Amino acid sequence: MQIPQDSPEPLRTGGTAPVGLILTGGGARAAYQVGVLSGIMDILDPGRAPDFANPFAIICGSSAGAINAAAMACFADEPHTGMERLRNLWSGLHTGMVYRADAPGLLRTGALWLVVLALGWLVPSLRNRQPQSLLDNRPLGDLLSATLDFERLKNNLSNDCLDALAITATAYTSGEHLTFYQANNTIRPWKRSLRRAVPSTIGVDHLLASSSIPFVFPARAMLVRGLTAWCGDGSMRQLAPMSPAIHLGARKIFVIGTGYKDEVHPETQTVDTKYPTLAQIGGHALSNIFLDSISMDVERMERINDLLAHLPPNALKSQSLRRVSTFSITPSRSLDQMALAHLGHMPKAARALFRVIGVSSNSRKATDGALISYLLFEASYTKALIQLGRADSMSRVEEVKAFFKEAPE
Repeated sequence: MQIPQDSPEPLRTGGTAPVGLILTGGGARAAYQVGVLSGIMDILDPGRAPDFANPFAIICGSSAGAINAAAMACFADEPHTGMERLRNLWSGLHTGMVYRADAPGLLRTGALWLVVLALGWLVPSLRNRQPQSLLDNRPLGDLLSATLDFERLKNNLSNDCLDALAITATAYTSGEHLTFYQANNTIRPWKRSLRRAVPSTIGVDHLLASSSIPFVFPARAMLVRGLTAWCGDGSMRQLAPMSPAIHLGARKIFVIGTGYKDEVHPETQTVDTKYPTLAQIGGHALSNIFLDSISMDVERMERINDLLAHLPPNALKSQSLRRVSTFSITPSRSLDQMALAHLGHMPKAARALFRVIGVSSNSRKATDGALISYLLFEASYTKALIQLGRADSMSRVEEVKAFFKEAPE
């Protein structure tokens, strides 16, 4: 798609209206975010000016979105270079780079897990061999360690190329939703009901904890207030996904979701009288975790803004209230259906495992592809998501320009 030529100069962003970027979870679906960001960068700076500044002062990520957030933050001083590296990373993925997809690896985790569920009551000795998760994601840890340079993150914060990076996770031990954040200024940690902010030096462990899809990937042990907390996916119990960005100083918030409208509005789906497969149930559970909270938070923010618009300026100032502008981009196509079209590229052993729980490329229902849409880390699928994300952002050029130019109220 051609880049519009009517804006030869980069748009100047930030200043008195710091923009917060929210990257939600979604496993392999996070490749869509890379496509959207690629388009946004070219809309804001079509000529790739050498002095183009990072447009997102505050970057927040959860689950797989945390990986994209960290990569963006590490290259906040060179946003175009960082964008190219992120795009190349997702475009070159295969399943084995994220989790063990070979037969021996799956036998030690997925197959054993299913056997324990089926026969654990009959053979008590099997319980002692119970795996921690369906899949082994140690390859992802190796990939992140080799790809991300967190010293660059520290330098970017020190040089004011970035205000803050926030990574969210959920503590299984306490039930709290945790926001690990690293900022260029001292920001007092905040605490709300079942939500806590933890100042940290962000690293690979935070990303693995945030992207530990429940049951699918193992939890990670994190140190919180001097105590060990076993943490899982950052999208669980994420009651207010935009809250960290606001606490960290964002005046405007740019949200990239991974849910197609027909996946978050069930009234558009047809009724199926057959009993759902494990894949359908698992996909629905993941959709509840990853998709519902961000859409509800955007709606809540819009209602609050409408309410504040009717208050006199003096009332807003006296109560320290302010409107927060939001802009969101979500897929224009069903990612579930797209995943089914690319299922054949997954390794045979992994396809065999998922076939047992009801995932089949022969299915004609998009909902059957929900589970695999989060776990299909294959280049053919991720490239298609990147292309879709870029097309969706480039279809809203004028809206994007207006959002970044808009002055705070």
